[in-house]
Amino acid sequence: MLQGFNWESHRFEWYKLVQERAGQISKAGFTQIWLPPCTDSLAPEGYLPRNLRSLETKYGNEAELRSLIGELRANNVLPVLDAVLNHRCATHQGKHGKWNRWEGTGMDWGEWAITNRNKDFMGEGGEPTGDEFWGSPNIDHKQPKVQEDICEWIQWLTNDVGFGGIRFDFSKGYGGEFAGTYTRACMPEFAVGEYWDTLNYGQGLEYDQDAHRQRIIDWIDSTGGICTAFDFTTKGILQEACGRSEFWRLVDKKGRAPGVIGLWPGRAVTFIDNHDTGSTQSHWPFPSNKVGMGYAYTLTHPGTPSVFWDHYFDWGDDLRNQIQGLMDTRKKAGIHARSKLEIVAATDSVYAALVGDKLAMKMGNDGWKPSGDGWNVAVSGDGWCVWTKD
Repeated sequence: MLQGFNWESHRFEWYKLVQERAGQISKAGFTQIWLPPCTDSLAPEGYLPRNLRSLETKYGNEAELRSLIGELRANNVLPVLDAVLNHRCATHQGKHGKWNRWEGTGMDWGEWAITNRNKDFMGEGGEPTGDEFWGSPNIDHKQPKVQEDICEWIQWLTNDVGFGGIRFDFSKGYGGEFAGTYTRACMPEFAVGEYWDTLNYGQGLEYDQDAHRQRIIDWIDSTGGICTAFDFTTKGILQEACGRSEFWRLVDKKGRAPGVIGLWPGRAVTFIDNHDTGSTQSHWPFPSNKVGMGYAYTLTHPGTPSVFWDHYFDWGDDLRNQIQGLMDTRKKAGIHARSKLEIVAATDSVYAALVGDKLAMKMGNDGWKPSGDGWNVAVSGDGWCVWTKD
């Protein structure tokens, strides 16, 4: 998957720009692209949605969005919807002068649709089923009318507008069972949740992150197993391992990968950075001089890897060529989300693994190489190397 935007993309004619590159994106080997939030929003980035039926955004208008999706489909690239469903900014003031009502939007809700914890919005719905997002009204997904409207909305965006996948924003904010309901309403080809939880820290990042990844797996389970989830556990451990040359972190106590890919790789979406962790927000960025090494891990390992737009298009030819080489090698070696992983070494100085039957990789600067005949270097970079066997 390609994340097809960054935090500043709203400043450009983004739909037109992506459409111009649709052929290049397809030729590179991306099979799906996560597009920015496509509905009217109080904030230009799209993450404070207001009128969900209006597709007029800072990225472009509805006609431009439909044209972009048509071009992506023509190039066999699946468009992924960014569904911001935890919270919704009101269009009108209601009781007590609070902004807690929607009128003229086709999804006209009132105070009854807002959870009751945040007094700034005086919601009259039930208790939240997840963490609170304090900046705007949090929607009560237990309300049958809310579920009905959102299911109809997602069906419109998939059946009519043309999206084929869904990314659920701020998945911690509401019960995973509702993400499951909305996914089953349209049965997209791909669905992924952003369950971004804090890793376990003591004096620094703790070695044992089993509880963290289990919370992500519990969310996947709560959807009925129908959704994947971004593997934040792997990101946190991997960037610490690469940035500090602490490759011993990359194996758990039972010899498996320490992230979600170690337990349920078929439901894990791995990534290095996104519009929140990287870009101009830089809330939790991967070490910039180790990004190529990070992709050497995610693009050779099980799970569904995601590549950030900035890294592929904006960070220069060298990194793009490394990413492209890794993508080509992954395809040639037949690596997929559930490929077999054997961790051969995980020490201070080196991490080495065999993936599937035809790929070997290492990170670190020692002299490790795969044993046996027939191995050839496929792609390499600063402190990492990948081999394939014919």
